[in-house]
Amino acid sequence: QVQLVESGGGLVQAGGSLMLSCTASARTFSPYAMGWFRQALGRDREYVAAISWSGGRTDYADSVKGRFTISRVNGKNTVYLQMNGLKPEDAAVYACAAVFAYYSDYVPGPGGYEYWGQGTQVTVSS
Repeated sequence: QVQLVESGGGLVQAGGSLMLSCTASARTFSPYAMGWFRQALGRDREYVAAISWSGGRTDYADSVKGRFTISRVNGKNTVYLQMNGLKPEDAAVYACAAVFAYYSDYVPGPGGYEYWGQGTQVTVSS
């Protein structure tokens, strides 16, 4: 069982930046590939980004490519989402997710996650 706790959300002006963190309770964090998702009020959950457990491969939704960066520090059991150039349409609850990965460079993309965090709210003012 893996428990995930997100932090770093808040209110930011359009064009600003935020860094989200997701810390896992797993004894060994590194075999888990990680992803970030978001869900705005009244909308379906949307895939944002994913990273392999090695950190060597990443994947992004087209809507955030070039603005968001996913990274991880396995020694801290933490995955990050650096968000730059925020837009009002980026406002949502952001949640991280984990899936056990047999291969170090496996990037799960938008599906197949086993564990989910509760999420952290990001609000972007125009």
